[in-house]
Amino acid sequence: MLTITDVNKTYTNGIKALDNVSLKISKGLFGLLGPNGAGKSSLMRTIATLQQPDSGSVIYDNLDVINQPTEIRKRLGYLPQEFGVYPRISAYDLLDHIAVLKGMKDPSLRKESVEGLLANTNLHEYRHQAVSTFSGGMRQRFGIAQALLGDPDLLIIDEPTAGLDPEERNRFHNLLVSLSKDKVIILSTHIVDDVSELCSDMAILGTGKILLQGNPIEVTNQLAGKVWRRTILPEEFPSYEAEYNVISQRLFAGRTVLHVLSDSPVEGFEGAPCSLQDAYFNVLHGQ
Repeated sequence: MLTITDVNKTYTNGIKALDNVSLKISKGLFGLLGPNGAGKSSLMRTIATLQQPDSGSVIYDNLDVINQPTEIRKRLGYLPQEFGVYPRISAYDLLDHIAVLKGMKDPSLRKESVEGLLANTNLHEYRHQAVSTFSGGMRQRFGIAQALLGDPDLLIIDEPTAGLDPEERNRFHNLLVSLSKDKVIILSTHIVDDVSELCSDMAILGTGKILLQGNPIEVTNQLAGKVWRRTILPEEFPSYEAEYNVISQRLFAGRTVLHVLSDSPVEGFEGAPCSLQDAYFNVLHGQ
């Protein structure tokens, strides 16, 4: 269990990135959902011991993350949103190098671990290729391989599927699900579908505050029978926005599809199946 209590963080430029954030996260996949600039990366960096909060506590299995960073790092795997690589080093050599930095001193055990992780992330046949030449999806899979060195039971993954094509995204999802049975995995993302497809628990973060936490299905069901849909011309949107409680809009075939929230039927609109995306936009709109 990871317990985050009243965590605050304000940077030197005056931006309050985290505002009394409190969460309880159990084993399995946990989705941290929010727009860019919501404070997701700040929270991930705090849990990963890369920065100190101004106040609050983070406890993982009775270990104090803030005051015992060395102990936590022995059990932690971290895939940041962006990570650099040495330009001419192969995947095998770079993973082996990172394993040494993580304290894996036995050459035979290190070799077994590196080979196994490259196989599990479908990179074994590319092990002699420089990581700098990898596609976005291959690099993300390498990122998860390095995060899994040492078999950590707390895994933090920041914006893992941004920029991946659908095939790579599905492969990455399957890998995360296979890992989630005996680990706490925190998936930080602004992509709603990642959370709805993978996570049994989630929270929405906005302007540094936890706006909602719960099971994605239960969160979605709270809007059942309250979401209404209509397709309009793009130039009609301002008038509809002024009149109705619009929670989302998207383009389809050159026209705008509106979703509005109402407890009763809306004239000219049809009932729409609610989704986590509707719940997400409704929370942000309410904020």
